[in-house]
Amino acid sequence: MANHQAALDGVFYALSDATRRAVIQRLGQGPATVSELSKPFDMALPSFMKHLRVLEANDLIHSTKTGRLRTCQVNPKRLRAAESWMAEQRALWEARSDRLEDLVTKLHQKEKSR
Repeated sequence: MANHQAALDGVFYALSDATRRAVIQRLGQGPATVSELSKPFDMALPSFMKHLRVLEANDLIHSTKTGRLRTCQVNPKRLRAAESWMAEQRALWEARSDRLEDLVTKLHQKEKSR
C-alpha cells in the first residue's frame, strides 16, 4: 500500500507542472520526438529535458533512442492509476454531498410543517 501511495505521489508531483501536463497532453495524440515536444516552449533544451526526466522517473512516459532521435510515448497505465484515485475521491464526496442534501431537505420539510 505504501509503495502504491508513493507511486501516486510521484504521478501527482509530475503533473503539478504546466509544462509537464502539456507534454502529456501532446503525447496523448501519439509518440513525438524531444524536438517536436520542446518546440512550443520558450526554454533551453537542457531545461526542457529536466521536465522529461521527471515524467520518465515517475513512469508517465518512456522514451526510445534511435540514432540521434529520442522519441517519447505516454504510459497510459500510470495515468489510469491517478484517474482511478480521483474517481474514488469523487464518489466519496458525491455521497457526502448527497447525504447533506437529504439532511437539508428533511430539515427544511420539518421547518415547514411547524
